[in-house]
Amino acid sequence: MSEPVDLASLSGLEQLEAMVAGDVTVPIGRTLGYRAIEVEKGRVVFEGTPTLAAYNPIGTVHGGWMATLLDSACACAVHSMLKPGQAYTTLEIKTVFHKALKADIPVRAEGRIVQMGRRAGFAEADLRGVDGTLYATATSTCLVMERAG
Repeated sequence: MSEPVDLASLSGLEQLEAMVAGDVTVPIGRTLGYRAIEVEKGRVVFEGTPTLAAYNPIGTVHGGWMATLLDSACACAVHSMLKPGQAYTTLEIKTVFHKALKADIPVRAEGRIVQMGRRAGFAEADLRGVDGTLYATATSTCLVMERAG
């Protein structure tokens, strides 16, 4: 049996690599049916397939499902830039919905750093079908801070 991962001692990139490898699970991803599949410094890709459980009353995937994937992609792009002992939180996110999404269409949310500073990270993301169809985009600002001891 392997030892539990001590996330606090790892850089943000190392934490995300552990997530992609399956050594760390993220409850929101399990709940909404998406997972990180690629990570490098300044870039993260999440993949998911919405089900009918994510539908709104008008018969399409709720914008909150798409916004959550985009928030994860933007925030984890910032997360990938953190040093050991740092943390972050999303200060704001702007999401634009370009096309309605239906159940059982696999999508990928790719987040990228726009600019990373000492106290703030700026990121963008797009949500596309695996066929390249653009469903939504987002921009986000994250506050970077030292992790409480």
